[in-house]
Amino acid sequence: MSTKQPRFYYKGNQLKQLRAFCAVAKSGKMTDAAEQLFLSQPAISLQVRALERELDTVLFERHGPKINMTREGQELYELARPLVEGLDTLNSRFNRQMKGDLDSGEVIIAAGESTIIYLLPRLVEEFRQRFPNIHVQLRNVTGRDGLAMIRDDEVDFAIGSMLDVPSDISYQPIYSFEPALIMPIGHELANRQTVRIEDIAPYGLILPPRRLTTWRMIDRVFQQHQVPFNVTLEVGGWEVIKRYVELDFGISIVTGICLREDDKLVAKNMSAYFPKRSYGTVMRKGKYLSAQARAFLDVTEEANLPASPWNAGPS
Repeated sequence: MSTKQPRFYYKGNQLKQLRAFCAVAKSGKMTDAAEQLFLSQPAISLQVRALERELDTVLFERHGPKINMTREGQELYELARPLVEGLDTLNSRFNRQMKGDLDSGEVIIAAGESTIIYLLPRLVEEFRQRFPNIHVQLRNVTGRDGLAMIRDDEVDFAIGSMLDVPSDISYQPIYSFEPALIMPIGHELANRQTVRIEDIAPYGLILPPRRLTTWRMIDRVFQQHQVPFNVTLEVGGWEVIKRYVELDFGISIVTGICLREDDKLVAKNMSAYFPKRSYGTVMRKGKYLSAQARAFLDVTEEANLPASPWNAGPS
């Protein structure tokens, strides 16, 4: 039975051989290469000769202490130099990239339309002021699509609101907003000091589609209070809902995140009946985050949102 080792057995030493070869090629002397690599001159010579045997070629012409690269040696040096230099700096480059090099890279965030319109502009602005060279990608998605992207690692994380959190998902609430009943100016409920949930029943509601969290939350609250409600229109997007309310197509229950001082609406706080709506970070449990993603999360937790009667502040 042959005891000869297969050829790939020696390849584990090839990096040492290539490093010795490149050092000799660069300095032109075995002794200088040995000092650079903290090895003896015979050790450098053995590494180079082993590489020549491995490649079945001559890399240096030797004339006593003087050596010159052959044509084959010059070609190998052009190939090997960037590889050896890249491997020699791999640890430092990896540490800079993964442990705090925030001068480049990107962060990919999934979010629903309301989050992108009302919450993320301030966060993105603060992030870009701190880290102007990091590219930010925002993916406009609905809840189910966002969860799919999180599970498939197509995004670093999502920012949004969740009522029911799956077991494989981590949700960290950061901000909360008060619920509000909105109606057109001059509506019959506009002048009431307080509006009860029973007062809403006779009027048609304009709500987001049934598949979304807001519709499910409103339905749950009305059922808990055993009060019927009537949906006259389902439409996506808070801005669209507010516009239809302004046009007196109905009234609506919204999250305070979408309300602005210049809205031509009357808003009534409904926190006595409906829960505050939290917004925060959503990610896959066990997800490893890059330094860029962690930096954005830090900004998200530290940012001060503009003062608003509908913003209940950090959770």
